[in-house]
Amino acid sequence: MKTLSLFALLLCIAPRPASAQDEDSLRVGVKGFVDTYHALRTESPNDWMSSRTRVRGEVTLEKGHGGAFVSANLVYNAILKDRSGFQLREAYAYYSDSHWDLRAGRQIITWGVADGLRLTDIISSMDYTEFLAQDYDDIRIPVGGLRLRYSREKWGFEAFAIPVSSFFELPTDDANPWSVGPLPIGDKPSHRLCNMEYGGRLSFFLSGIDFSLSALHTWNKQPVFCDGVGQYRRMTMLGADCSVPLGQFVVRGEVAEYLDEAQAFGRASSTNALLGLDWYAGNDWSLSAQYAHKYVSIGKHRNSGLATFRISKDLLHNTLALQSFAYIDVTNGSIYNRLSADYALNDQLHAILGYDFFNADRGTFAIYDNNSEAFVKLKYSF
Repeated sequence: MKTLSLFALLLCIAPRPASAQDEDSLRVGVKGFVDTYHALRTESPNDWMSSRTRVRGEVTLEKGHGGAFVSANLVYNAILKDRSGFQLREAYAYYSDSHWDLRAGRQIITWGVADGLRLTDIISSMDYTEFLAQDYDDIRIPVGGLRLRYSREKWGFEAFAIPVSSFFELPTDDANPWSVGPLPIGDKPSHRLCNMEYGGRLSFFLSGIDFSLSALHTWNKQPVFCDGVGQYRRMTMLGADCSVPLGQFVVRGEVAEYLDEAQAFGRASSTNALLGLDWYAGNDWSLSAQYAHKYVSIGKHRNSGLATFRISKDLLHNTLALQSFAYIDVTNGSIYNRLSADYALNDQLHAILGYDFFNADRGTFAIYDNNSEAFVKLKYSF
């Protein structure tokens, strides 16, 4: 109760802009939103797939080059009762100047140039409690660790260490419409110093191209079922990504080599590569396509492919945003497509209508083949 009262008090603090004279005084910034989301299955038994309401608060305290950031949710979930309550999202202290940026605490770390696909972006885990029927940023799970960044005009370096790893959250409760059923998952790695994650990324920002090189010593964050038991194993990732603007187009590429990755038959290295193309066609049209391929060095099924396609259009003086974003399991011929219409009633209030469509006989989306749903969402930002 004390935690909730403190959080409510922070939300009521009005942000005060800093002037040049009080640059070294304490500055407080508060923002956030209130949203409510409800989804109804469009196939039998036509039940509620989701019903949740949330208050998000983000508080920033700054003094000089130092500060702290806290992001948290107050949630009421009518279907998943155990998801109701106070949820701490990010909470870290930081120091930042023109070149250095140091963050310590609970934070979200993102890498790579892929959109909605994970190749080098495997530091923060994913919350699959409602699969992908959430905003992608909400699916990311923060990690507790230390991150140091050094930046110059044309290059930058980032290093981090995570003493306690986080792993995928999977829906196993039968009361959850997105449940994958009970899973025999083994023990997660113990909280020992030798089990920590660490890595680094070197980025370059040159004329006509941005690219990065990365290395990461981590774990498979989603359990791999070997001998009937979900297991977590050490692995090393070596990766690279690039982004090249070409007029109305942006070409994106990403590659990641997973060394000694856990597989259903044991352990093997895998090569993961992605090619993406974005087209900003004018008149508020944009299109994006990606293809990611995975090759496993040994085993029966060595090749698999996953593609995405996004098309969006803004209308009514940019107050109405129409979008279709699809995941296509190329290997198994299945699809998940989210259609949405986002109407801005004003700068703070948005109303969103949408439809999630599943069509899959096998592969990643097969278990959700009966989960097509219509949804409505209201969001007020402050």
